[in-house]
Amino acid sequence: MINKLLQSSGFKRIMIFVFIAVALYAMRSMINLILLTFIFTFLMDRLVQFIEGKIPLNRRLLVVISYASIVGLLSYGLVMYLPMIYGEITALIRQLTAFYTAKHDNIVLNYIVERIEDINISSYLEQGVTYILKYFTDISAISLQVLLALLLSLFFLLEKPRLVEFTRKFKTSKVSSIYVEIEFFAQKFVRTFGKVIEAQLIIAVVNCILTTLALWLMDFPQLGGLSIMIFILGLIPVAGVIISMIPLTIIAYSIGGFIKVVYVFIAILIIHAIEAYILNPNLMSSKTNLPVFYTFIVLIFSEHFFGIWGLIIGIPIFVFLLDVLEVTETKETVK
Repeated sequence: MINKLLQSSGFKRIMIFVFIAVALYAMRSMINLILLTFIFTFLMDRLVQFIEGKIPLNRRLLVVISYASIVGLLSYGLVMYLPMIYGEITALIRQLTAFYTAKHDNIVLNYIVERIEDINISSYLEQGVTYILKYFTDISAISLQVLLALLLSLFFLLEKPRLVEFTRKFKTSKVSSIYVEIEFFAQKFVRTFGKVIEAQLIIAVVNCILTTLALWLMDFPQLGGLSIMIFILGLIPVAGVIISMIPLTIIAYSIGGFIKVVYVFIAILIIHAIEAYILNPNLMSSKTNLPVFYTFIVLIFSEHFFGIWGLIIGIPIFVFLLDVLEVTETKETVK
């Protein structure tokens, strides 16, 4: 029975999955480069496929033009708007700090501020600010990782047909049994993780545009800094909307009182409804329609083990595991 178990495909699949997980953990210092390379490669490949279906051009030429356009637009945006955005983010932080330290006539607000002081949230904010400053002081390392990820993804897409043909040679080699299992996990990973990341990005962009437009109509200040905050938090499923409500309600109360807070709540509810009932059903598969409890549990554990990356990739990884385990929805209901 032991020999039969060891030779079974299920046991080999589990062992190879464990080996991949251990290998990734051993390379955890390079996880930023690995994830960025995969995300850039997947998204740019989807973009090239879309353009290739509309414009009949050579694939390599399309890849070069696409990368040159994306890098050019990003570089232009950073040079032109980075100082302005930095100033707006600084003003936004000062405004939130002023609101927190000021005394208010409203009894409810004073009570909330006192409770915040009781749980010593200022120490958590200080730790968060220190982490962000430390993260951005090492901007040279981050820039190098982004550059390497872009170059690796560019080389992959330029030689994609050749790479696929070369990799398939392992299927007839002495490690064919291992290759078959790795190919199984790779196909599942691309089909779930990649598409969920793509959907999260599209939803974050749409959410950022709609929310920024609503804030502009309500005469909010520092729209540049707020739009970046909304986009980054939009990459976090469910929790991002809740977290973004905190600074938005504070700013709304500062510039227009409770009536402005009500307007913000209404705008966020409308945008969240568009996301939940229009974008999610069209972009996400049924497996990603997780209960809110599961979503928060996954985000908490993934943030603990993966840090900031965990908030973004936690749900895609969980969906990938569901796909590997073949967890599907049934029509049974719990009574």
